[in-house]
Amino acid sequence: MEKKQKPKYENDEIDLKALFFALWHRAWLIILCGVICAGAAGIWTKKMITPLYKSSSVLYVLSSSTSITSLADIQIGTQLTTDYTILVTSRPVIETVIENLELDRSYEEVVGALSLSNPSDSRVLYITATDADPEMAKALADEVALVAQKQMADIMKTDEPSIVEWGHVAENPSSPNTRKNIMMGALLGMAAVCCVIIVLFLLDNTVKSSEDIERYLGLTTLGMIPIEEGARKEKKKRFRR
Repeated sequence: MEKKQKPKYENDEIDLKALFFALWHRAWLIILCGVICAGAAGIWTKKMITPLYKSSSVLYVLSSSTSITSLADIQIGTQLTTDYTILVTSRPVIETVIENLELDRSYEEVVGALSLSNPSDSRVLYITATDADPEMAKALADEVALVAQKQMADIMKTDEPSIVEWGHVAENPSSPNTRKNIMMGALLGMAAVCCVIIVLFLLDNTVKSSEDIERYLGLTTLGMIPIEEGARKEKKKRFRR
């Protein structure tokens, strides 16, 4: 007696070809959602995010008694730069800056608007200020450099560092990056639609072909009866109702 073939849906494999065509047939929807999300990201960036501007002042840490002819002198200058990086955001410096500029901000807010950088093996210290007002960003960077120049020399008992460059008024904001946000919005929108399509494809176990009958029911089809065009249209009309 012939044994009945067991259904294969329990160990069913994903048909990558069918999955590809499921995505391909809905490519218009993926592109449409990408365009909509990109537009939404652009509008959100323009309307909801406040643009920020940056301005940097540059200090050069080298005392008049220090030469640059020996490795020890270079190491001393580099160590001084590291100390200045820590001390420039100290409370005495920042509170003096707040008082001089008459800022209605706390110590933490001013420190949060500053960033310090020291290129490797150099005695150059960049003081960068970020603010919604480009002129305020420049004023803040310049004032921090000026106050640090004087107070740090008194604290460390050394010569004042030289101000190499004052800040400038930025014409273009440093953030947000509108183009980047638009691209990210488009990619996220398309990825979300692709995920939904894939999930619906994997959950769809309806019978659509003879292969599906064999796959889900374990039966072999002997023949297929085609549906006439008129009957197919009538079936669609009934479904719409």
